[in-house]
Amino acid sequence: SMASPALLMRVVASAYSVAEKAATIVRNVMSAGDLGIVEKAGPNDLQTKADRLVQMSICASLARKFPKVTIIGEEELPTDDVTEDLIEDGHCEEILKKPCPAQYTGIKEEELVIWVDPLDGTKEYTEGLLDHVTVLIGIAYGGKAIAGVINQPYYNYEAGANAVLGRTIWGVLGMGAFGFQLTEVPAGKHIIVTTRSHSNALVNECITALNPDTVVRVGGAGNKIIQLIEGKASAYVFASPGCKKWDTCAPEAILHAVGGKITDIRGNPFQYNKEVKHMNSAGVLATLRNYDYYASRIPNTVKESLVP
Repeated sequence: SMASPALLMRVVASAYSVAEKAATIVRNVMSAGDLGIVEKAGPNDLQTKADRLVQMSICASLARKFPKVTIIGEEELPTDDVTEDLIEDGHCEEILKKPCPAQYTGIKEEELVIWVDPLDGTKEYTEGLLDHVTVLIGIAYGGKAIAGVINQPYYNYEAGANAVLGRTIWGVLGMGAFGFQLTEVPAGKHIIVTTRSHSNALVNECITALNPDTVVRVGGAGNKIIQLIEGKASAYVFASPGCKKWDTCAPEAILHAVGGKITDIRGNPFQYNKEVKHMNSAGVLATLRNYDYYASRIPNTVKESLVP
């Protein structure tokens, strides 16, 4: 008989279904019309009913199946009042059929950390920029992002009434990433994707120094990594604190699974062990290809302004 699938593949297969459930919750909250917006640290740091319900759904669903895994979500929420209708018990069969990369076959539950951003791009969600919004479930082992699921609840939302809404992208290091068409920016084009609502002098100084052909300003870290893997941008540059571990874990795993690279602005990799601080205080630099080209052009003044 076939050996049962390795733990990592079971976690990813469940996270896939949990993310699809999350997308349904996100769309239902929006169509019901009451977003229940709360300001956390200010007008650019918002939480909606969707953030709250989705986080409860993801964390409770995964914790029920994998009780010894550490799960860290963005929102400070009680975990005991999760109603049964928020629980997703399913998994993606197709993922379970794929063999686990050899280096991950022996992982135990207590060695995994799952970083959850229930609604990445909350501000954009409240403003109706729905294609910016993602649900992020990142899986880390040994402090490293090794697998991730990104759901776009509103993928295709401008394609007309009969279009299938939403998609789920997933990846595992050593296996690849799936659910999208990997595309590179045309050679010689320098398109930088950066923050839409958290700009400042340092962010802009850094971008100017890179002398890009085009600068694209969009919300959400998940959305920015998708721009890289679909060939709409060549580098994601954010020279500022603000991004957190749950913003980068899932996108990092997917980007690294297809040969890309993400670090802070100073070139340091991100750590994802459960004790790590949540803020990526030295910003973000990510590319699908040609990482060194961009890294070598970050001004020292910018690097020195950002302390990890």
